[in-house]
Amino acid sequence: MEASEFAAVVVAITSVVAVTLLVVGLVSLSRTLAALRQTIEDLRREILPVVTNLQRVTEQANADLERVDALLVSAESISATVDSASRLAYLTFSNPVIKVLAAAAGTNRAIKRFRRD
Repeated sequence: MEASEFAAVVVAITSVVAVTLLVVGLVSLSRTLAALRQTIEDLRREILPVVTNLQRVTEQANADLERVDALLVSAESISATVDSASRLAYLTFSNPVIKVLAAAAGTNRAIKRFRRD
């Protein structure tokens, strides 16, 4: 066997080994891709109901926030009305009440003086 024939045999064997390794790698890659596709499909089946539920919860939360906002507006309005009413009551009753208390105090002093005398 000559050197060129020996080299051809070595190249042929090396090529067969390389092709075999390449086929094994491709088969492994194909299995991995199939498993990845299955995992993606499983995730899609599980996530779609979660996303739908999340949308429903978000809509309900927005509706609740609108209700709370309306309640806050009402509470602010009531607070302003009560504040105005209390200010009006204070202004209306404070001067006469002070005068009545001053008159009562003065009358009380006068009665005490008359009793002493």
